[in-house]
Amino acid sequence: MKYLITGANGYIGQGVVKTMLDLGAEVVATDFHTDDVDPRAKRIDADLFTLEDPYGYFEKPDVVIHLAWRDGFRHASENHMNDLPHHYDFISKMCRAGIRKMCVMGTMHEIGFMEGCIKADTPCAPQSLYGISKNALRQATMLLCKETGVKLQWLRGYYIVGNAHKGCSIFSKLTAAAEAGDTTFPFTTGQNQYDFTDYDLFCEQVAKAAMQDEVLGIIECCTGKPMKLADRVEKFIEDNGFSISLAYGTFPDRPYDSKAVWGDSSKIDKIMALY
Repeated sequence: MKYLITGANGYIGQGVVKTMLDLGAEVVATDFHTDDVDPRAKRIDADLFTLEDPYGYFEKPDVVIHLAWRDGFRHASENHMNDLPHHYDFISKMCRAGIRKMCVMGTMHEIGFMEGCIKADTPCAPQSLYGISKNALRQATMLLCKETGVKLQWLRGYYIVGNAHKGCSIFSKLTAAAEAGDTTFPFTTGQNQYDFTDYDLFCEQVAKAAMQDEVLGIIECCTGKPMKLADRVEKFIEDNGFSISLAYGTFPDRPYDSKAVWGDSSKIDKIMALY
């Protein structure tokens, strides 16, 4: 079984590639540049949006794990909407060419404002360009896979903690501030509760989900347990031995952020139990 991983040089991609290789998978990894990708993978530098025949170009993979996405930490970026048709075009070409399964990285931000547990059938009313574009891609991909008979896994991510020198998450920014010698870090009230997944566990969830076919459809990659943002960030500071304190209330909470939201972990728990 050959797996193509797009966005392989990114924050999540690097960890997913390594995890899948550790599990014995044959991996083709692609990104604009693949310098930081595990060298055990077959690394191919490419611009996905310019390929006429991506299926042939990437040596006819059986499964595609589509992690590629720009500006994932900038929810208002217009690149989300500008890139949307190109993502769909790539996915469509792969599905119509002969792959057997498409796995795409989703996000809890497809849902929009809500309080409680997010499940596969939770109605979506996204409140940011990031959430709107991901939700539209999910809807289009579901129709496409139904039409072409390609199996689908929509892997919905939540809040990921770790690999702090990559990405632009609050944990990455906090790490940079601490290493720069800052003693305080501007923060919100920190009272909202979210579902936090450690980086290594999240990459393992994505890898193991993609490497099985028993559980398909929308899969919440999460812990199923809400935790206050302030508590998780304070724990992160303590775990890393940083000499920095949070300046609570410097920034307002985003109006579209839920007060308490977490994922239904039943599907991912079943997948993890298979290994």
